Amino acid sequence: MLVLTINDVPGAQIEQALGLVQGSVVQTKHVGRDLFAGLKSIVGGELAGYTELLNEARQIATRRMIEQAEKIGADAIVGVRYTSGEIAQGACEVYAYGTAVALKK
Repeated sequence: MLVLTINDVPGAQIEQALGLVQGSVVQTKHVGRDLFAGLKSIVGGELAGYTELLNEARQIATRRMIEQAEKIGADAIVGVRYTSGEIAQGACEVYAYGTAVALKK
């Protein structure tokens, strides 16, 4: 499955837009990560635990979006975007969305 942030597929022609596909996940912080992040904020630097958490969440959201596109027979997803936000204290959502398309064979 091609997953592209651009609105077309280089070298191919889009035959049909099949509609919006999306995937999301809500992840919570591990207490240990949260404590370490509090300490790290004092001295500065990357919060590697949070980076890992968001990378994992993006992968899950992307996989769910792809699964939705496969169910409707898409060849690619174009115009893919990601957004994230805090849902509740200690929990964030990562949301992936794009347009599923069928390519001319």
